Amino acid sequence: MNSLKQGTISKLLLFTLRLLSLTLQIPLFIATVLQHFCNWSNLIKHSPMPRQLSQLNPQWEKGYFRKGCVLEGMERYDDALATFQIALQHNPQSTEVSRKIKRISQLARDKKRAQEVQSMKSNVDMAKHLETLKSEMSEKLGSEECFEDMFSFLVETMETAVKSWHEASKVDPRVYFFLDKEKTQTDKYAPVVNIDKAFESPHTHSNCFSFLRQYADDSFSKAACLVVPKNIISYPQVWKGQGSRKWKHGQHDGFFVQYESHFMRKIWFIASTNEKGQTLCRDPDVLDIGAHEVLPRLFKEKP
Repeated sequence: MNSLKQGTISKLLLFTLRLLSLTLQIPLFIATVLQHFCNWSNLIKHSPMPRQLSQLNPQWEKGYFRKGCVLEGMERYDDALATFQIALQHNPQSTEVSRKIKRISQLARDKKRAQEVQSMKSNVDMAKHLETLKSEMSEKLGSEECFEDMFSFLVETMETAVKSWHEASKVDPRVYFFLDKEKTQTDKYAPVVNIDKAFESPHTHSNCFSFLRQYADDSFSKAACLVVPKNIISYPQVWKGQGSRKWKHGQHDGFFVQYESHFMRKIWFIASTNEKGQTLCRDPDVLDIGAHEVLPRLFKEKP
């Protein structure tokens, strides 16, 4: 059988299915057919027979067991689990059925979690994690239009970074500026500045900070948002903690997001994990900016 090509096997299965339709009331034949079909799970998913096979109604343990195998091959884990549980009722001492129930239960959990992870990756919503910050910005800025624009700027920058990490497991080290629509000379000042060399040494760090602070002032920027992957930071080593204290994200991959304005400074770390073979960003964790800032203050503080 291993030497037959898939097309030949499919034809054979279709022929067998025609025979099956004529003999559905013969329990031994049904059980035998199901026993063979459950070994061909890839073909089961791509052939017209699953629905007919899954509708069989065997009245004995092996019949239910083999029907459960077909449902497993179709990745209908909830239905397969229910079928195996019926088989166990017919023979509570069956270790074979018990092992299947344990396996299918795990497969069902894995499938559900993989779907949840994919849903989280597809529906990135940073605003829900920043409600407290939104209220704080509203109190400090007063003008609803100004605060809404600045909040949206932060949310969009965060979401863009998260989506980039989901797609490629990386983000580019950059500073995004919220420019003044009326005052900024847009032909001279871009809204994005690359800072990939900023964290190589104290010297490069100091030079970058000085440049960015002047850039923010000259461009009449209202705010800035830094996105920096943790793995490129040689200096400052803000994740090592003080003395014997260990930072909880010290062993995690991920990136920093630092928000700068005249009125407010905030920093978050977004950790990355791998679940079910997929890269997933965790919820942003707000940090003490005094201990974890990746760059010093860019804007002059206003009361």
